[in-house]
Parts: sequence; structure tokens; C-alpha cells
Amino acid sequence: MRFRRMIASGAVVVGVAAVTTVLMPNGVALAHGSMTFPASRTYACYEDGRAGSGGGDLNPTNPACVAAVAAGGKQPLWDWFGNLISQAAGKHREIIGDGKLCGPTTKFDAYNLGRSDWPTTSLRAGSTITIKYNAWAPHPGTWEQYVTKDGYNPNQPLRWSDLEAAPFNTVVNPPLGNGEYSWNATLPNKSGRHVIYSIWQRSDSPEAFYSCSDVVFNGGGGNPGDTTAPSAPGTPTATAAANSVALSWPAATDDVGVTGYQVYREAGATDVLVASTTSPSASVTGLTGATAYSFYVVAKDAAGNTSPPSSAVSVTTLPGSSPGTCAVTYTTPSVWSGGFTANVVVKNTGTSPVSPWSLVWDVPSGQTISSAWSADVAVSGGTATAKGVSWNTSIPAGGSISFGFNGAASGTPASPGAFTLNGASCGSV
Repeated sequence: MRFRRMIASGAVVVGVAAVTTVLMPNGVALAHGSMTFPASRTYACYEDGRAGSGGGDLNPTNPACVAAVAAGGKQPLWDWFGNLISQAAGKHREIIGDGKLCGPTTKFDAYNLGRSDWPTTSLRAGSTITIKYNAWAPHPGTWEQYVTKDGYNPNQPLRWSDLEAAPFNTVVNPPLGNGEYSWNATLPNKSGRHVIYSIWQRSDSPEAFYSCSDVVFNGGGGNPGDTTAPSAPGTPTATAAANSVALSWPAATDDVGVTGYQVYREAGATDVLVASTTSPSASVTGLTGATAYSFYVVAKDAAGNTSPPSSAVSVTTLPGSSPGTCAVTYTTPSVWSGGFTANVVVKNTGTSPVSPWSLVWDVPSGQTISSAWSADVAVSGGTATAKGVSWNTSIPAGGSISFGFNGAASGTPASPGAFTLNGASCGSV
């Protein structure tokens, strides 16, 4: 039998002190957040509105913010942290059209206006900054920061083709403290007005958040006049093991010098960054045995220019089980006569992502599983197998995923004796 995840049928929106929190029927808050440094358009206009009101209301004075309020009202400012698509599931380029990147829903559409007078943050090109991202409700996930290409026209709504091909910064589960995420990022060597476009894709939900931060790059180290991208790296060669692939490729060339390479795994609409290196070789770990993968490489120079991608190499890992480490927390928060609800948290305690993942356990005698959510759960011959669904097929290093199911049992439901993740035994926490 195979039980598909259950999707909540609705949500209750509760407004408290101008902060909108979305609650699912089980009372779990959905995530909210946005870039506060460099300030996103919605956050910058919210702060501009606070400064212009003298307290109590929001009355922006910045011309672009005034135009946005005239077109879309003030509610997007009160909800500056809620620029989201709830069912994005990583398909950002498929579901967001050109000109809609800064406000992909009707509510935030006014923040797509093509203008050169949005509030800006001044940054030193090529420097290292601490990015700050507000977290109304913390959740694990991946943040990617893109920057616009040289020659970008701020008087036109932002298009996908206006962005550099690869993000200049990617972070998984950054540190969280005092209600915000923060992490260090090295800025590209750009000059003048640009947009930093941020995507936060949750790993425990298909929900994703988007923000445009208008910035002005000044000065900078390295060679800020360098606008020539490296050549494409050569086609990689791959040597497969059961759970890893060793890649090497002919080096790219550049008029100044190549400073690094980024290795991507092809994954449909949104490819996955799996390694960064300064040499023309890398090892990709945390893979599944007897599984086909495809990888390509992008080169970068000191000015932040990125090369065209190399040709992709396809490789199939050897049969075998994953040696990765893991820990499982299994709880039954609700038990009633003849039935129970189980919650399962799977933590990747290793140093490499586990993608895709498959958790296996023996169903205790006298128990059955009737439905599951946030995972596909199949039961055969007394053995249960759970696999990730579209938004949580990967468990990042040090990260966790969770899922649950309802079951039937006679008496107090016993906990499974052991779990294996991709063939490796898991500890318990």
C-alpha cells in the first residue's frame, strides 16, 4: 500500500498588532521573513513609511514607495515579511513570469514597478557583508542571492534574464538569533545601481519567499572594471562509488584569472549547488547507490563574473548502501483507543547532504499505518519505507526533515526498534 501526503484544506489568518501570522488547522505557524540588510523593497518602504508617519500609520515619502502604495495599498507594507508563494516547491522560474520577480502575487505586484528611485543600500563592491534576514517563524531551508547583470535597466520590471546565471551566495540553514538569520557573504565586484534578488526555499514545505533589495555598489577591491566572464569549463569526467562521485574537468580560462568553480546537479527546473572549489575537481557525497545523476560546472572570476556552464556528465552510482550518519526521533503525541499519531524527525548528522532519502523500519507487531503527510510511506511485508515528497527530497548536512502518520494499534503503540536511512543504521535522540 502507498499513502500520499495529506494537504491541509485551509488556513486561518490572524492579525495581531499589524503582524500577520498564518496558521494551519493544526496550529503550526507558517514561516514569514524578508531581507533586512540589504533592505528588501517591502522592508525599506515599511521603514520609510514609519519615518514619514510620526507614529501610528505608515506614510512613505520615497517616490517609488508612494507609487507602490497608490497602486497596491498599505497592507503589503504591514506584511513586508510575507512576499511568498505557498506551493513554489523550487519551481521559481516556472511559476514566476518575467517582470513579476519582486512581487510574484497580486498583493505585492506594485513592488514590480520599474523605477530608479526605490530606496537603496550602499555597499562596497567585492567586500564581505553580514546579510540579515528577518524570521517571523523560523524554518530550515536554502537561501540563494543573485545579482543583476551589468547594464541592467532599473526602469524596467526585473526579468530572469536580468540576473547573473548563478547565485553569488548560497547558504543552507544559516545561524538564527534574536529573531533573524545572519550570515557572511562576499559581494560581487559590481558598479552602480543593481538589485540583489533573494530566494528562500523552505526544506520542510513547498513555501518559498522572494525579495528584491535595491543596492548601489561603490569602489571595491580586485578589478572592478573586469566585465569579461571566464570561458566554460571542459566537460567533467566522473568516477562513481556507491554513495559519491569524484569529478574532474579541464580548467576554464579568464583574462584576469579564474578564482573558483561551482558544481551543480541537474534537478529539473531548479538545479542544486552540490560543491564549491578553487581547483578543477570535486567530490560529491551523500548520494544514493545505483542511481543516475547528471552534473555540470560553472567558473567564476574575482570580479564575480560567471562562465557559461560546462557540458553535463551523466553517471550512475554503484550499488550499495549509504555510509552516512543519522539520528531519528520517533514520538506518538496522540494516542486513543485503537489508534495513534506518530511524528518522525530524521536528522542528518553527517557532513554531506542526503539526497534523495529513504527511511526504513519494521512496523511493530499489531500495528498498521493508515495515512501519512510530508512523506510518501509504503508498507510491504511488515516493513515501512518513507521517502521525501517534492519539497523535502534532500536532508542537508546537519539538517532535519519531519513527517508523520496515523496508525492503528491494539493497546499502547510500541515504537519501532530501529531505523535505517539509505541503508545506514540511525541512532535515536
